[in-house]
Amino acid sequence: MSDAAQWGRARDALRLFALDPKAMGGLWIRARPGPARDHALRILEPLGARRLSPSMSDEALDGGLDLAATLATGRPVRRSGLIDAADIVCLTMAERAAPALAARLGQAMDAGELGVIALDESAGDDEHLPAALGERLGLFLNLDDLPRGALGAVPLPDRTRARSLYCRVTLPDGAFRNIVAAAVALGIDSLRAPMLTGRAARGLAALDGRLHVEESDLIRAVELTLAHRGVMTDAPSDETAPPPPPPDDRSDERPDTPPEASEGPPPELLVEAARASLPPDLLSALVAGRVARTQRAAQGSGAAIRSNRRGRPLPARPGQISDAARLDVAATLRAAAPWQKLRRESGPARLLHLRSEDFRIRRFEQKSDRLLIFAVDASGSQAMARLAEAKGAIELLLSQAYARRDHVALIAFRGAGAELLLPPTRSLVQTRKRLAALPGGGGTPLATGLLAAVDLARHAGGRGFTPSLALLTDGRANIDLEGHADRMQAGDDARRIAAEVQAICPGGLVVDTGRRATPDLAALAGIMSARYLALPRADASRLGQAVAPIMAS
Repeated sequence: MSDAAQWGRARDALRLFALDPKAMGGLWIRARPGPARDHALRILEPLGARRLSPSMSDEALDGGLDLAATLATGRPVRRSGLIDAADIVCLTMAERAAPALAARLGQAMDAGELGVIALDESAGDDEHLPAALGERLGLFLNLDDLPRGALGAVPLPDRTRARSLYCRVTLPDGAFRNIVAAAVALGIDSLRAPMLTGRAARGLAALDGRLHVEESDLIRAVELTLAHRGVMTDAPSDETAPPPPPPDDRSDERPDTPPEASEGPPPELLVEAARASLPPDLLSALVAGRVARTQRAAQGSGAAIRSNRRGRPLPARPGQISDAARLDVAATLRAAAPWQKLRRESGPARLLHLRSEDFRIRRFEQKSDRLLIFAVDASGSQAMARLAEAKGAIELLLSQAYARRDHVALIAFRGAGAELLLPPTRSLVQTRKRLAALPGGGGTPLATGLLAAVDLARHAGGRGFTPSLALLTDGRANIDLEGHADRMQAGDDARRIAAEVQAICPGGLVVDTGRRATPDLAALAGIMSARYLALPRADASRLGQAVAPIMAS
C-alpha cells in the first residue's frame, strides 16, 4: 500500500476522532516516536488532550481527598482527578499500561465520559495493549516508517456543523447486517466493533457534508475499525461458498430501491477491504498480541512479588508500624483528616490527632526473575535415539532465553545419578560449552533427575526466582533413587518426585523424545501438572518450537 493511501486513511481517522472522540471509541496510534507520530499529534493539539502516564496512580486518575484543604477547614474536601478534569486523554506507552488502569479507562469510555488516544510503541509481538483498552478503541492507525511530508495539512472539521449532520445521518437498510457479517468472516466475536464501524461510516458521511452513507464510507470505515481486529483467515473457496438464495418471484412487484437506501457493499467486499488495508507483518504482530493477551504474564518476568521496599507502588493498606512495614505518611494523614474536628472536640487539644487505625503501610510490587530449568536425559537409550536433537533444541532455546533475559540452568541425568552442569546463569557461552560437552550412556535415573530439579527449583525460589521445568526424556526409567537397576521401583520413585515438582513449579513441559510415545511418561506429566508432548519424528527445530511455549508462560 502506498504512503499516499495510508496517509489518506490517517486523515480520515484524525478527522473522525476530532468530530466526536467519545462516540468513535478513541484512537489507537501504533508508531514509535518519530516525525510522523509527532505530526499527527500536532494536528490533534487543538482538542486539548491531557497526557497520561501508564504508571499514574488511581488517586491521580480519580481524585481523592485534598489533604491541605481538609486539615484547614476541618471537613473532607475532595479534589478532582484527571478523568473529571479532562474530556480527552493521551496515554503514552499504552502497551505498558497496567490492566487496572486500562479497566478504569474502559469504564470511563463506556460511560461516555472520556476520549482516549493510545500511543502504542510496541517493538515486538510480546508487547501489546491491554485487552480492556484495545477492545474499546475504535480507530486504528499505523504510522511507522512513513515520511512526515506525506500527511500535509489536515484541517479539523467544524465540530458544530459536522455533529449536527452526524446526528441526522443513518445507515442504509441492511448495511449493519453486512458489517456484522464481515466482522464474523474476519473472526471478530465482539458486537462493539461493528457498532463502531457504523458510527465511523456515519461520521465520514457527515464530514463530507452528506446525510446518507455511501459504499465508499462503509469501506473506509471497515479499514479503520475492523481490519486490525480480524484474524485474517483465508478467504473461502468457491466450493465451500453457500449457494445463492433462490430468486424472489415478487421482485418485479417492488419499486426500484434508490441508491441511498441500498444495503451498501456486500460483506465479501468489506472483508477484502479489511484484508488489503494493513501490511501482513503488522497483521501477524497484532494477531500475536491478541493471542498473548490470553496467556500469563509478559515475556521476561516471573511472578509478581509483594514488597515493602522496592518495585512498582501499590495503593497503601491499613497496617501496623514495624521493622518490616514502612509508613505511608501522606495516606495516613488522608485517613485521619476527616476525623480531626470530632477528635478535637472529644479529646485533648492537639494540632493533629492520630490513632492506630489511621496508619497506612506502603506496598510495592516487583517481578521476580524467571528461571528455566532444562533436565536432559543423557542415558544410553536417549543417546541412541534423540540426544543430538535434544541438544539442538536447547541450543535454539538458549538464544531466545538470552534475548528475554531469562536465567537458564542445565541438569543432566544418566547412569546412577544426576549432575548440575550449569547453575542459574544468563551466560550463553557457558551454557553452550557445557551442553556440547554433555556425554551420553548408562541407565536412566529419571527420579534422580527430577529430584535434582526439585532441589534446584526450591533453592532458586528462596532466592526470588520463578522456576519452570522443561524435561526432555524418552521415559524409560530403570534406575531407582538408591542407584539400583529396578524398573518397577524406578517408576514409583519418579511418580513420587513428580508430585513434589507439581507443588513447587507446576505448569512445566515434558517432551517425550523417544521414537514412540510412552504412556507412562504422559501419566507422569499429568502428576506434574505439566504439558506433555510426544515428538517421535521431530528434529531440533520442531523440538525448539514445542518447548518455546513454556518460555512465554
